[in-house]
Amino acid sequence: MNNLLIIILPVILSFVIAYLFTKKILKYSVKNEIAKEINLAIKEGAKAFINKEQRVIIIFALFVFLILFFFVNKLTALSFILGAIFSTLAGYIGMQIATSANVRVAESLEKSYKEGLNLAFLAGSVMGLMVVSLSILGISLLYYFFKDPQIIYGFGFGASAIALFARVGGGIYTKAADVGADLVGKVESDIPEDDPRNAAVIADNVGDNVGDVNGMGADLFESYAEAIIAAMVLGTTLIGFSFNAVLLPLFLGSLGLISSLIGIFWIYFSKNTNPQKTFNQGTYLSTILMIAFILLADYLLFHSSFKISFAFILGIIAGVVIGFISEYYTSASYAPTKKLAESSQTGAATNIINGLSLGMKSTFFPVVVVALAVLGSYYFLGTYGIALAGVGMLSTLAISLAIDCYGPVADNAAGIAQMANLGEEVRKKAEELDSVGNTTAAMGKGFAIGSAGLTALVLLVSYQQISQLNILNLAEPKVFVGILIGALLPFLFSALTMEAVGKSASKVVEEVRRQFREITGLKEGKGKAEYGKCVEIVTEGALKEMVLPSLIAIIAPILVAFIFGKESLGGLLIGSIASGFILALMMANSGGAWDNAKKYIEEGHFGGKKSEPHKAAVIGDTVGDPFKDTAGPSLNILIKLISVVAILIAPFL
Repeated sequence: MNNLLIIILPVILSFVIAYLFTKKILKYSVKNEIAKEINLAIKEGAKAFINKEQRVIIIFALFVFLILFFFVNKLTALSFILGAIFSTLAGYIGMQIATSANVRVAESLEKSYKEGLNLAFLAGSVMGLMVVSLSILGISLLYYFFKDPQIIYGFGFGASAIALFARVGGGIYTKAADVGADLVGKVESDIPEDDPRNAAVIADNVGDNVGDVNGMGADLFESYAEAIIAAMVLGTTLIGFSFNAVLLPLFLGSLGLISSLIGIFWIYFSKNTNPQKTFNQGTYLSTILMIAFILLADYLLFHSSFKISFAFILGIIAGVVIGFISEYYTSASYAPTKKLAESSQTGAATNIINGLSLGMKSTFFPVVVVALAVLGSYYFLGTYGIALAGVGMLSTLAISLAIDCYGPVADNAAGIAQMANLGEEVRKKAEELDSVGNTTAAMGKGFAIGSAGLTALVLLVSYQQISQLNILNLAEPKVFVGILIGALLPFLFSALTMEAVGKSASKVVEEVRRQFREITGLKEGKGKAEYGKCVEIVTEGALKEMVLPSLIAIIAPILVAFIFGKESLGGLLIGSIASGFILALMMANSGGAWDNAKKYIEEGHFGGKKSEPHKAAVIGDTVGDPFKDTAGPSLNILIKLISVVAILIAPFL
């Protein structure tokens, strides 16, 4: 109990700070009536979609709960429900704060650039602190009452299932609206982004919240929880060490929370008005502190000859390096994205070809980094070391997610500034904040995917132990078939989610075109667009199309297991991890580069806005949108959810 109390104290502190941050955001008074009206439409649209999405999720969760309760384990079923509730709560709280902060950021930029930056960052910080704190709290409570980490896999399963629905549903929504708005607005009608004449702009801004905030929160809640749970389960097999190997991952999570809090306050009180530099400084500070904390704890408490520290630090270093690699390939400050922007001069086709090539090339170094982290951490502490490396990679998630979530808040602020006519200067400031958000989002996705690869590998080992599968014979046809099916699943899953975005985006395009044709004076700015029509289209499309991809992740491993056997299921896990990890990296980096190449041209390069290269880059960006915000980030949930399902059915094989 004393050990758990030490772990919980930073969690309680984080809840208090998140509450104070929320009060500070809400204290800011909004005076512009038009901005208030736009914000209300965004807030209501986001809430309406989430409420409808929750109805689908509740039916699914209840069905799974009953199966687990009657056929697997009653305590696992209870863990599943708690994981689902906490995951939903983390995303929902983050979204509520984001939709309250966006209009305040827009209006505060009229007074001070730094004030706007701080408000957006505080909103992101609430999300980061809630995700990490709720993860640690939920897992700690379950361990306190059940004393068996194996049961806590149910918590991870609940978090994974909710995350997949939230990420896929929110991703389809946000990118269908975004693509539809851009294709008719920027390419066909030659009007600015977030122009109030465009009927899809409210749906686009709603999408930032339901996809990039709510979906992302549930996604990273699941990543963080799974990493800790996998390490705790492996800790039960570790003997002969002078530390509690089961509670250690939770303890390290609490240390990471403290490190992140210090970094968050550093960013908030910094006088530097360059967001990228300030964010980097805060991240570096948190990372350095985390390394110092683990070394000190290892020396004073664990006496493990620094094996724990080295395995954990390898994960931290791998995460930082993958973040740098993602930044290099997606930021307009570096050659790859600049060359991608340059390729737009010869049309959309060359932009798309070069964007795909960039994404494919960008997978090489992250794979090498993860491979070295796996080998190094295994050398120090075996499979448990790999699990600690996964925890290490996400140890400062609170500050990383704060920076990541800041992006969609700034994006919404830019949209509100445009629609409420707050002036060119405010719009420009908001766009500067938003452009930094694109790079930080790509970095966040990079290390989340890297962590997913490490965690999925540990889950594979857990499956092997539970199913008593000592050897996988690669010459066995059933194993080979399993590998092929596993490698196929990420491609099939991505195809379905991309297709879903395409279908809904086409309907949005048709609706925006119809309104330009039929609403008198709309093109000239004298008529008023019917925003609700596009909101209805993307809501209906997202809810309808999110079900099939999500069910594949759960049904596929069950079918393979009971048709071909546990060896084939082991092969499926290997195939899905290998192809899903690399495909997710490629999609995230291609999408981020396409987005920033477009923004680089909008800054005045290669003809600037409304030029032919700009139109080509917008088309490339619309291809990249579902890559980076729908299919790509959903894949890291997919590979872990498949593994957790395999673990839960292993005793029956």
